[in-house]
Formats: sequence, structure tokens, C-alpha cells
Amino acid sequence: MSLLSLSAVEMRRRIGTREISPVELLEAAVERIAALNPAVNAITGNDVIAARAVAKQAEAAALRGDELGLLHGLPTGIKDLHETRGLLTTYGSALFAEHVPAQDAAMVARVRGEGAVILAKTNVPEFGAGANSRNPVWGATGNPFDPSLNPGGSSGGSAVALACDMLPVCTGSDTGGSLRIPAAMCGVVGFRPSPGLVPMDTRPHGWTPISVLGPMGRDVADTRLLLAAQVAMDDREPLGFPIDRQAAMTSRPVDLGRLRVGWTEDFGQCPVGGEIRTAMREKMAAMASLFRSCERIEPDMGEADRCFDVVRAQGFVARYQAEYERDPGSLGPNIRANYEIGANMTLADAAWANGEQTRIFRRFQALFQTYDLILSPTVPVTPFPWTQLYLAELEGVPLRNYYHWLALTYFVTLVTNPAISLPCGQDPMGMPFGMQVTGRFRGDLALLDAAAGLEAAWARIAGLGRPRPDLARLAVPRPELAAFATRSSRHPQAMPLRPVA
Repeated sequence: MSLLSLSAVEMRRRIGTREISPVELLEAAVERIAALNPAVNAITGNDVIAARAVAKQAEAAALRGDELGLLHGLPTGIKDLHETRGLLTTYGSALFAEHVPAQDAAMVARVRGEGAVILAKTNVPEFGAGANSRNPVWGATGNPFDPSLNPGGSSGGSAVALACDMLPVCTGSDTGGSLRIPAAMCGVVGFRPSPGLVPMDTRPHGWTPISVLGPMGRDVADTRLLLAAQVAMDDREPLGFPIDRQAAMTSRPVDLGRLRVGWTEDFGQCPVGGEIRTAMREKMAAMASLFRSCERIEPDMGEADRCFDVVRAQGFVARYQAEYERDPGSLGPNIRANYEIGANMTLADAAWANGEQTRIFRRFQALFQTYDLILSPTVPVTPFPWTQLYLAELEGVPLRNYYHWLALTYFVTLVTNPAISLPCGQDPMGMPFGMQVTGRFRGDLALLDAAAGLEAAWARIAGLGRPRPDLARLAVPRPELAAFATRSSRHPQAMPLRPVA
């Protein structure tokens, strides 16, 4: 078995018992990235020299018998929206193509403090807007199952790096589905925790709960390991609440036979393709006997689309007003569209959206008087070519805007319940199928426990286990992915990673 095919949990265990060295593990990651990244373009800025120095320190600490952090010695990728001290952070924008922060974001500091060896940044859409990880600095990221297709976003680079076993640990963030969507499209796990659980010191509207930071992993246990390293109380996070880190990391057995499950194809109104609807019904039929009850539901989500438009747009106005007023052309089409939507809204629009979100929230929470979990597809279609910026129509019906096709995930964002996307076999086109599992309000730990149980049960049912990409097929570079960039960074940390000579 390849060293990099071990789970992050097992890697960390073996580092602690001195069976493997952080230096050995880092070099394996550098070699794997050098071999596969030209085919998928998931890894962007990096600093292998600094990472090697940290790995050597981690090795020495393990040999001395020091107390080791949760992520001690694990090569780690940080989403390129999160500031990393001394490491190129571009947000996928030409405006920041040479930007090297002087300090870490709060979450990054947590991860670094737990012993992670931060090696590289992972690709994103410009400023994280959209679910196609392409931007003018780094170009496009390809799906590991077919690099000509979209891997999802905005945490697309992280999902691809995990699926390709390039890195055992990668961070993400989620507003309309940015942890869940790429996880679904790439066959890995993406967990959207409750707002405030992972400190987010860069959110311009600190009291607005739609944007969160969170973990991704190749399985639920790895995802929990990273979450335990990320969670903390932080005075800069007004939505924060305490959680037991050991409980976050450790799964407790769940009797699936006691769970009451409600499932929906579309929450009553989301656009979903016919093939995904059929696949959802087949998968629910295959797993229905696992549960105490399993019923189809159609929640009343009110005017969730319009509500999300307003709530989302307010954040874009807060963040990008200066750049837009100075030079709209310096921002990509997705950013401009969001800003312009928000700039044309009124105080009455904002007040209505706040009220509607509250009404939707209360109706949704009432469902958990009857059900323990709510299941739905994570994405409404099979991955489409990355050259297509977004899905403009579905089965001949025009969609409302460039992110309407993400409604399955942003509806859950609005209610703020924790949600996880789990690999659940394949869709009719042979691509990964992601199952979105939503838990009770602030029921993060119970949801993660249930997710571990589902993962184990699905692995025993034909057609429901995690699919894996054929890494041998990714040995062929795809220069068109990087060539898509209109401006490449000249910073030395933008150079391709190479293994030790």
C-alpha cells in the first residue's frame, strides 16, 4: 500500500509511534503532486523549502517524545481564500497575484498550531464565487475522474488534492455549498459545520451565519480529525460556541436502525436533473432497510431563492464595494454580478430577507420533531465541462442566475443546520454521487456520528460505496488547465513543486 493511500488518522498514528517520519511523508506528497498536479491543476502557491524545514522539526519532536498536536507532521493544503503567513494567497484574483500575508487567518493558525506541515494552497474560483474552480491567476482545476470536467467549487482544489491522494489534509469553506459540492463531485467528504464552530475572523458581516469554514477528508474519520484541529473559541468570531474537541474527533457508535430518515429530491423547488432524481430514488431504495423509518418529504422552503439572493449579495457589497467603484473590470463576472445585485437592493429587501430566513428556519427545525436526518442529493447534475463557467439552464429550462443550480446546498445554508456530503456510489454517467445529510440545529457531533455509520453501511451495499479515481490515467498533463489563466504569478512560490533531487 502506498504511504499516501493511508488515512490521515492512520498517518498521524504512525507518526506518533515513529513508524513513519514527517519528512518521508512530505517527500511522498511532493512527489505525488509533481506527478499528478499537471493533470488536474489543484495545487497552486507552495513553499516546499519551508515545508521541509517544518517537517524536519516535526520529525525531531516525534523522536524526542514531545507531546504532539492532532495534525503533527501531516502535509496540508490550505484553500487559497485563507491567509497563510509567508505563503502566497491570491484569492484567485489578479489583484492579489503577488500577495503574501504577514499573518495567518485564525483557522490557519489553529491548524498550524496542531502541527500541520503547510505545504501548499489549493485552487478556487475568483474570490470563491461559484462552483467551478477556475480563475485568471492559476487557471482551471479538472475533476480527478475526468480532468475535462468541473470538480466543483469553491473548495475544488482541496477536493481534488484529497481524491488524488496528493495531501491527507485540506481545508475548505462554504457559503452556498463550497465544502459540499466539490466533495460530491470528487468522491470525498465535505462537512459544513454550524456557523461559528470554526472561527472565521475575515467575515465582513460577523453576525451573518451563511459563510463558514470547515474540513474536508477522504472519509469521515479524517474529516473529524481536521475539524477537531480547527474548532476553537475566538474573540473575533461573534457566532462562536464551545464544543468538546475530543468528542469532535472521536466517533460514537450509532444504531442506524433507530434513526428516522426523511429524504427529498429537490426540497420541493430546487432544479434537479432527471438522471439525478432517478439515482436518488434508487439509492434510497437500496438503503431504506437500514433505518427505523425512511420517508419521502417535501419541506416548505418558502421563497428561499430570493432570500438567498439578498443575504448573499449583502456580503458581496460589504466586501467588494471599493474595488468595484474603482474598476469593475478588475473583478470577474461572478463577483460583478453579485455586487450589482446587492447594490440595487433596498433596506426593505434586506428586512424582508431577514424575516423570510427566520420563517424558513423555524419551519425546517420543526421537521426534526419527526426525523433525525434529512437526506438529499448534493448536486443536481453530473459534472459538466470546466470550460462552461456555470449551468445556465437545466433540461431546457433557464436558471435564475449563475448559482441557481446550487440550490440544493444553499437552501440548507439558509437554515444553518450542519450538513455533510458523503460519497454514495456513482451517478448514471459514472461520476461520483454525493449524498447531502443534514442534521439537527447545532447537532454537529450527532450528525458526524451518523455519517460514520452511514459510510460504513454503504460500503457494504453494492453501488453505495466511495468511488475512487484511476490515478494511473492522471499521468498525462493537461496544459490547457493552467493555460486558461490570463495572468500567472511571477512569485517564486508559484513554481511547480519538485521532489528532492
